[in-house]
Amino acid sequence: MESSKRIILAVALSALILIGFNFFLSPDRHKTVEAQNAAPAPAAVVPPAPPVSASPVEEADDHQEHRLKVVSSDVQGSFNLRGARFDDLELIRYRETIAKDSPLVRLLDRAGGEKPNYLVIGWENAAGFTTRLPNEQSLWKVDGTQTSLTPETPVTLYWDNGAGVRFIIHLAQDRHYMMSVQQEVENHSGQPVSVYPFQRVQRDYLPEETGSFVAYEGPIAVMNGKLADEGYKSLRTDGNGPGHVSWTDSGKGGWGGITDKYWLTAIGADASSNVRAQYSYLPEGHGAYRVTFTSQEPQVIQDGARLGQGSHLFAGAKEPGLLRYYGRKLNLPRFDDSIDFGWFSFLTKPILFLLHWLYAHIGNFGLALMVMTLMVKIVLFPLASKAAQSAARMRLIAPKVTEIREKYKSDPMTMNQKVMALYKEEKINPAGGCLPMLIQAPIFFCLYKMLNLSIDERHAPFFGWIKDLSVPDPTNLFNLFGLLPFEPTHIFSFLHLSVWGAALGITFWLLQKHSMVSMDPAQARIMQFMPIVYVFVMSSFPAGLLVYYTWNNVLTFLQQHYIERRTSLPVPLGSRKGKAPRKGGAAKKKGP
Repeated sequence: MESSKRIILAVALSALILIGFNFFLSPDRHKTVEAQNAAPAPAAVVPPAPPVSASPVEEADDHQEHRLKVVSSDVQGSFNLRGARFDDLELIRYRETIAKDSPLVRLLDRAGGEKPNYLVIGWENAAGFTTRLPNEQSLWKVDGTQTSLTPETPVTLYWDNGAGVRFIIHLAQDRHYMMSVQQEVENHSGQPVSVYPFQRVQRDYLPEETGSFVAYEGPIAVMNGKLADEGYKSLRTDGNGPGHVSWTDSGKGGWGGITDKYWLTAIGADASSNVRAQYSYLPEGHGAYRVTFTSQEPQVIQDGARLGQGSHLFAGAKEPGLLRYYGRKLNLPRFDDSIDFGWFSFLTKPILFLLHWLYAHIGNFGLALMVMTLMVKIVLFPLASKAAQSAARMRLIAPKVTEIREKYKSDPMTMNQKVMALYKEEKINPAGGCLPMLIQAPIFFCLYKMLNLSIDERHAPFFGWIKDLSVPDPTNLFNLFGLLPFEPTHIFSFLHLSVWGAALGITFWLLQKHSMVSMDPAQARIMQFMPIVYVFVMSSFPAGLLVYYTWNNVLTFLQQHYIERRTSLPVPLGSRKGKAPRKGGAAKKKGP
């Protein structure tokens, strides 16, 4: 009976966890920025100081495009010479959908575009100085005849304020997603100049899906070794003062930006630079979410001198190995934590890197997932074996425990003492079957989380009709697997019974049938409906998760049979002393 209660409890908790994943951990549906801006604007928001006016030549040339082409092995786009903005970038190796003619993923887009997202390079005057600075209308010039920024051809830009001060930006693009920046000021004005160099990530829209508890999306930074991941809502509601600042920190080095599920736009400060990082929100227009890095101390450039500061701009895919490489090479602390590894990062990180390694060698993400699941099962086999042995030993003494409880039911204290004495005499730990399960639970949660984070799974085909493991299995019994021209989930989201969902239900039924052997008929009738619950809850999960759970159930079923055949159990109570233990479960009765 005790074993049956534990089984019912475990299955019920599992069902609640799965339903919770589907309800709470699925991507949150947020309002568009237009909708959230319909709410009253926060009080006491002071708009930023107006920019310094542009020169007559720049004003006359205001509507003309001036761009520097940017190309590497992984990206293509352009750098806007008007205002020194990196606002045009596509990822060559990633498309919006699995269709061959699908558009490339656009990560950066100019202001006024469909989804404005860009990086800005500039300067601010120190207190008491009024030097004419470049602004969003300033037209930068290329030093030389280059028309493209590539890994082989770095580019230098310059802008002259007409008063003896030249501002210079050196750009160098690597072969992947990182651009190195060196901002310099050359002073021939006859008087000192004091400025703060800054770099900014700005997003002028709110994504319709902004992550979940499994995969954080929004402003993110690491300063002084601490991760700051405040959501979009915090920027809108928690800010105060000029620029609606909601968070700020200072230190040497660090990085910050805006992260999506698979993509990241970020600034990396030079490891030797003292900088101030802040999150801010501007409610004007459609709203603007900003992450800004500014030099903590002003740079004072004497007449005839030249002074600069370096930084890095990242715009690309969150590929774990590449992020870790950049973190080591450029001294960007915890740069790979732009991937939301969560509380159990010490488990999620190696699992994710192992899956990526297997995928790189096997070539099929689904097969790599199955191999990794098998490896995890092998590693956890000692815990599973211990839990099975503990459960079997508890079943052997269950009749005696029931007898003690009936005998001392009017004296709970004595009853508990007798039961614990029995456990001690038989050398049984009543928590022995639960502890291994508690140890395994974080591992399987990390596996679930990892499948929601892995960019390798995005658009990864499996076999047959599964063309993308990151989305649900498209088959559905309720429209005869596509033969009927309607979508049942439009009526009710749970009207989705896919082929892989059915396979998952069958494996759950096999496991449950095995575990119900010791249950009474009433309990068994209740538990037989659980596989149906699992099927309808999980059919809407990504196909990769269904492949993982189905394969894991198959391995668990085989593992249980193997353990039971090889498990040595003690002699049941009441048997004569000295009898040797036997394998394979409960002892047989002695023949006449």
